[in-house]
Amino acid sequence: MTHWFHRNPLKATAPVSFNFYGVATTPAATKVCNDLRLSRTRLLELFTDSSCNPEMMKNATDLYFSLLQGSFSWNFPMSTMVAGTVTHSPRAAPAVPYLGFILSLDDSSQECKLRYIQNFKWTDTLQGQVPNITEDEAKDVHRSLKIAAGIFKHLKESHIPKLITPVEKGRDLEARLIDSYIIQCQAEAQEVTIARAIELKHNPGLIAALAYETANFYQKADQALSSLDPAYAGKWRKYLNLKSCFYMAYAYCYHGQTLLASDKCGEAIRSLQESEKFFAKAEALCKEYGETRGPGTTAKPSGHLFFRKLGSLIKNTLEKCQRENGFIYFQKVPAEAPQLELKANYGLVEPVPFEFPALNAHWTPETLAAFDLTKRPKDDAAKPKPDEEVKPLKEPDIKPQKDSGCQIS
Repeated sequence: MTHWFHRNPLKATAPVSFNFYGVATTPAATKVCNDLRLSRTRLLELFTDSSCNPEMMKNATDLYFSLLQGSFSWNFPMSTMVAGTVTHSPRAAPAVPYLGFILSLDDSSQECKLRYIQNFKWTDTLQGQVPNITEDEAKDVHRSLKIAAGIFKHLKESHIPKLITPVEKGRDLEARLIDSYIIQCQAEAQEVTIARAIELKHNPGLIAALAYETANFYQKADQALSSLDPAYAGKWRKYLNLKSCFYMAYAYCYHGQTLLASDKCGEAIRSLQESEKFFAKAEALCKEYGETRGPGTTAKPSGHLFFRKLGSLIKNTLEKCQRENGFIYFQKVPAEAPQLELKANYGLVEPVPFEFPALNAHWTPETLAAFDLTKRPKDDAAKPKPDEEVKPLKEPDIKPQKDSGCQIS
């Protein structure tokens, strides 16, 4: 779907070896470090692997985060400390300090002594024709976008407020950008729903309502970015604007069909005329978007069959309404466009709740105790490391096949 969806650049990260020589004092601790390095490398490879599917990505992500959690937080239920060793009590009990490494008893995700041992470097996103898809592929896209929205929402609510370094304004983890990502994921998931509803010839009223809700999603995503520097967010906002106009055109087009079916031909004509205006604006914004410099890949919606089909549909439906009005209805065309007060009862997208996977079994109190931070070089953080350069993450160049539209039924 490279021609249809705009994508900001993938975040790149500096290599992390997890080689805590001297600090990891047992084979079990060393194994955790090795597994962390390998699972992180594998996960990063999948971001640019065109053969990757959602299941592969989820398995790799779960493995990495199950290991990573042990280095910043964990909870050992049913455990107590006796003379420096861990024994299990017969009933569930809250996690207790183990050799002073767990700092709080009040939070189910408790801080660990290793939280400060490794810094991660990431790039900042903004300051730094499609083949047919099957129904299963469409479901994967739909599901993945809802999961992505849930991940962004989870980070915003549960983890970003706990960061050691405050979030800088206009950077990736700031609320305005996270909100825009959440809403855009919801909007793009609803696009899949709309495409399916059209293919299956669902009620025009339902399609109009879904299109209207989707247009509003894109408008809200744009509003979240409105106070950002246009030099960084301008291209992204053009994309959000063109998609909002496109789906407003869809909403007015299908609303016009609903009005015609109710013998309100004059209002139907006015609705189709409004649809024409929004479609023309979307076409103009497509051109502006393509000419706007900024981060991210450049989608080409105006060359996509799904886009072009709407132009033909508006034209044909308007001509039909005008013919019917001249032969049958003889109704006056209102000067004002009808107010769209549409509410979709079906097909609306909510983020899928996200939770990190369970702590990896390799993390035990004994493994944590085996990391001796007193043996860490004192000037370790001050020395520049040549292998910490953050290199751009290049996505694979997938050539689209002949574009014959989005067939998902």
